[in-house]
Amino acid sequence: MPADMFDLIDDWGPEKVVCVSDRKTGMRGVLVIDNSARGMGKGGTRMSPTLTVREVARLARTMTWKWAAVDLFHGGAKAGILGDPGAPDKEAVLRAFARALANEVPREYVFGLDMGLSEKDAAVFVDELGDRGAAVGLPRALGGLPYDELGVTGYGVAEAADAAARAIDLPIVGARVAIQGFGAVGQAAAERLVELGAVITAVSTANGAVVDRGGLDVARLVALRAEHGDRCVHAYGSPVDADQALMTDAQILVPAAREDMIDKDLAKTTSAVLVVEGANLPTTPAARAILHERGVVVVPDFIANAGGTIAAAHSMDARYSPFPVVPDAVFAMISAKMRENAETVVRESRRLGLATHLAARAIAEDRVRRAMRLRGQVSAVG
Repeated sequence: MPADMFDLIDDWGPEKVVCVSDRKTGMRGVLVIDNSARGMGKGGTRMSPTLTVREVARLARTMTWKWAAVDLFHGGAKAGILGDPGAPDKEAVLRAFARALANEVPREYVFGLDMGLSEKDAAVFVDELGDRGAAVGLPRALGGLPYDELGVTGYGVAEAADAAARAIDLPIVGARVAIQGFGAVGQAAAERLVELGAVITAVSTANGAVVDRGGLDVARLVALRAEHGDRCVHAYGSPVDADQALMTDAQILVPAAREDMIDKDLAKTTSAVLVVEGANLPTTPAARAILHERGVVVVPDFIANAGGTIAAAHSMDARYSPFPVVPDAVFAMISAKMRENAETVVRESRRLGLATHLAARAIAEDRVRRAMRLRGQVSAVG
């Protein structure tokens, strides 16, 4: 498969693409190992009824940059299953997927959590392969660090937002923030941003959005989400179309749901001065260029949502340890890394006169290429 079908840089494609299927369960899935020059492939595993190989490959490349940007020694990889995460046969499909990748897991790749999968699903992978090292993000009862329960990714998004806001002289206290997506990432980001003094003016889910320029009651929304799921916006009252969340008057936008949600039209009209990419690939290339021209600072996804990556690094290191991971140590590391990286990217963007995505990727790419050269892979990188 040619590299350009994945929107990758033109001089190296994925190291390995494994497409798997199982006739009995109807399972269809893919593993993409993008680059292992700095360490074995590591990235989340997602389940979606619209999943494509190209989508997984793009995300695997993002993981390559993410690991390098936070300067932790793993390589980019991603896995995905084509299917409905709410289907009654989900466990059977997960077990079939694990068996199909038994040659790669855990020697070349370790299952993680992404869209459509939970801590319980990570436990299924471990049970099916009979190896504690097969997955991270396990439930606390199995010695794991439950990412979603602790909200590590969303916490990191908020820390990055605060650091970037300081770098552009935007006081976080009183800053109006709109969040698109109120799942594990969006909720945790909202809660931490409120602790930091920000005002959450809009929140959306797949079922709509709620908007209040004076500030939403985030604690109430969290309680309603626990009871109603995505319909929490209806239970909160006065819901509007989900699209309104990113269009509302706010100083900071946090897209925390799907890919390509901020397009060129939104980029031309947004009132935001700061965009913090909580989701993977939420801003189109055309939108990034427009935002840069308008002076809107964007904290790239592989910088902004790396809190889960840092937590995964702790979990990878502790997979076979009898001692549980200490959450306080993880949060301290996330805060320090996220703030340092966000500030560095904003500073380098200004110094080089580049969009933040380009400045951040230049830092990450240099680290990956140096590792490839040291391994003797000069022919792959020129």
